[in-house]
Amino acid sequence: MNEDQVKGKAKDVAGRVERQVGEWTGDTEKQVHGAAKQVEGKVQNAVGDVKDAGKKAADQAEKDRKERQRLEEERENNQRKAS
Repeated sequence: MNEDQVKGKAKDVAGRVERQVGEWTGDTEKQVHGAAKQVEGKVQNAVGDVKDAGKKAADQAEKDRKERQRLEEERENNQRKAS
C-alpha cells in the first residue's frame, strides 16, 4: 500500500463520517462537503492503485530482463563448452 492509497482511504472515511453527521443533523452543506471529500479520497486511492500497478509492472519487467540475460549467458557458456 502506497502513500496515495493510505491518504485516499483516510479522506474517504473522513468524508463518509462527515456526510453521515450531516445526514443526522440535517446539515446539507456538511453532507455535500463530506460526499465531495469521499470522492476526492476515492480518486486519490485510485491514483495510488495505478501507481502500485505501474511499480509492479516495472519490477516484473526488470525481473524478466534479468532472467533473459541469465539465460543468454547460460546459452553462450554452453556454446563455448561445446566448441
